[in-house]
Amino acid sequence: MLIFAQNSNYKVGSKNKLKRFKENETFENVFQPTREEVVGELFPLKGKWNTEFFKNDNPLVLELGCGKGEYSVGLAERYPNKNFIGIDIKGARFWRGAKTAVDSGMHNVAFVRTQIELINHIFAENEVDEIWITFPDPQIKYKRTKHRMTNSEFLQLYKKILKKEGIVNLKTDSEFMHGYTLGLLHGEGHEVLYANHNVYKNEGSPEEVTAFQTFYEKQYLAVNKAITFIRFKIKP
Repeated sequence: MLIFAQNSNYKVGSKNKLKRFKENETFENVFQPTREEVVGELFPLKGKWNTEFFKNDNPLVLELGCGKGEYSVGLAERYPNKNFIGIDIKGARFWRGAKTAVDSGMHNVAFVRTQIELINHIFAENEVDEIWITFPDPQIKYKRTKHRMTNSEFLQLYKKILKKEGIVNLKTDSEFMHGYTLGLLHGEGHEVLYANHNVYKNEGSPEEVTAFQTFYEKQYLAVNKAITFIRFKIKP
């Protein structure tokens, strides 16, 4: 099993950030297109991730808001017959996951520095098999609803790039986010495949949900904070 190195400081100094941005540029598994390139449809791997980068026909799985990339790397290690891509706007964070993958010789995981709302410019229609949303900001204040990663607009954005039977997974420590999402899914007629309010105390949780934890997830568990999970399909 990979030993995922952790940085004990939450905030990375500006010098470390610059160093990590530079090192990201040397990693073959990291892509950092400009916004202009993305919205201008100039990103060359759109619709070609499996043929041009991974060079196989394995299922393509995204982690949106991947942070340090621990979950993307953990899933990639556990499921070598799937391809994983972590998406985050903060490259200094996912540097850790990218470096771990490079140092470990993993070829089924990559990272893209971009905004979540632009993923339909990074991936083509029906290109993605599965999406993971791990510990997103619940955006509790009403005026922040438009940034909530499971709102109606985001769900339809995910639908565009997912295959017909594509699946979305939400893992969060926020009961608010869990309840909001579950209510929205039922209200809009989407298909809830599985829902659990406490994956570590209730039996039957999918293996990949409890097999490993991120750095911050371990902190939540240390103070007995419940981790929730929803797996669902988005209907048109």
